[in-house]
Amino acid sequence: MSRTASLQSLSNELLKDILDFIEADPERTVSIDRRAYLSVESFRLPSPPVPSQAHDIGSFRLICRRFAEIGIPYQFAKIATRLSRPGLERLDAICSQSHLAKHTRKFSYLVPYFYIDGGEQIERLLESDSGYRSHIDPSIFQAKAKDQRWILEAKEDARVLKKAMSAFENLQHVQILRLQDESDRMLLDFLQESEIPQLESLDLKWTYACRHATSTIAKALIQAKSRFSRFSGPMMNSRSALAIKDRIPRTVPQLASQLTCLELHFDDTDSLSERMRAASELFKTVFTAARNLQAVHVGFPSRSPLDLGLEEVFHSIHWERLRAFGIQAWRLDADEIIQLARRHQRTLRGLRLRDVQLREGSMWKDVLAMLRTEMEQLDWVSLRRVDYSKHFDELWANSMEVRDGSIEGSESDDEDVFPAHFSAPGSANESEDDNDSEYEPSVADTDHGPDANDIALSPNTTASLPFCTCSRSSNPASADDLGDNGMFVYHHQRKLWEKWVIGRCPEHSCS
Repeated sequence: MSRTASLQSLSNELLKDILDFIEADPERTVSIDRRAYLSVESFRLPSPPVPSQAHDIGSFRLICRRFAEIGIPYQFAKIATRLSRPGLERLDAICSQSHLAKHTRKFSYLVPYFYIDGGEQIERLLESDSGYRSHIDPSIFQAKAKDQRWILEAKEDARVLKKAMSAFENLQHVQILRLQDESDRMLLDFLQESEIPQLESLDLKWTYACRHATSTIAKALIQAKSRFSRFSGPMMNSRSALAIKDRIPRTVPQLASQLTCLELHFDDTDSLSERMRAASELFKTVFTAARNLQAVHVGFPSRSPLDLGLEEVFHSIHWERLRAFGIQAWRLDADEIIQLARRHQRTLRGLRLRDVQLREGSMWKDVLAMLRTEMEQLDWVSLRRVDYSKHFDELWANSMEVRDGSIEGSESDDEDVFPAHFSAPGSANESEDDNDSEYEPSVADTDHGPDANDIALSPNTTASLPFCTCSRSSNPASADDLGDNGMFVYHHQRKLWEKWVIGRCPEHSCS
């Protein structure tokens, strides 16, 4: 009679393989120069675990002590904490147990609007609109205001964050996100639709919340001597940057010096160019100190491209190890892009120019020609929704919303993976289907060079030496054949352009 092997007889390696089907391997990350890196690692909002997955991992850990230990990395590799009393209490409990905290590699700080001064005002204002009053419970905001007031006065967030950053000895990635729940969204809808004069005095302090959260977590990281190397702020506020520009804390260059990856996306639109120009010295301080950067992204809302010179933010800085560079929503001259790319032509593997609008007098074909002929290390380039500034303004003037999909056609599944913008969930510009996945070339794709999917020949064969593929390629022979009219860019054009830039001839490209 044969015996059936029990679950406990399985090796640890096999049990981990089983857990990988429930929750991805917490040790596995995307390479920093892959097209998907900046999105997968940083900009995707941390979704709550699927109830069945969380339940399954929790149940697995309850079986025995051995299973409990094996399941810890799957449960605690990524920690997301709300800036609230319950959230801080949970974080305090986790970091009080070193055998759990040592597995945390990514920390997401979910920061709500501050209602400290507005709780009672909200109740009075909602009473003036019976429709909203029936859907929104003002006591929710009074409770939030009370909770936040206690946290700030007691400095409870600073205490718990310092404890957590010290406990997370293997922390790699820190992310700050704006948090909105359903009650927040309903209140914001009410504020946008109402014409009540008193609303101007209602203080929903996202600027202060963003600055406070950034400051407290920065101090905690410094005090804990954390060795983290990645920071993401996909919902930053430009006013917060201005608040510290005149007196830059010593913590800023100190933290920047250890970064290998930095992603900043500013989601406010009012007077954005003026604020960014005023914060130019702050950017210079950060980017000068961040000499070890390998991946950088600075972006703005798609609907409001920044009208500011590229070097007013990047200050002609050269990063010796830079492998991936991305900007979003910017009005630029072609030469600005060319000069920045040339500074990093020996190391740059990926370039993302999402929502970049060229100014009058510039042409995309000049940028593309330089990238194709001079950027020998470039593996991928993203030109999603690139256009010309004048055409972009005409579209907006005619009330055509610039959405996440192309005006001429929908984006393909293998699209680049920066979200089009990082507006608050539920906003008018949010795209529900912006779920781009890591880029994988199709059978007919040539994004990674001519005949990228042919079987590779042995390096020792004569045929493996560089040979001309110009006659075999269906791509345009030169930049003049790209169909760039200097006025507008169609969706199908920019897809062709992306492939053309990477599809170099190994004999005729520069060496």
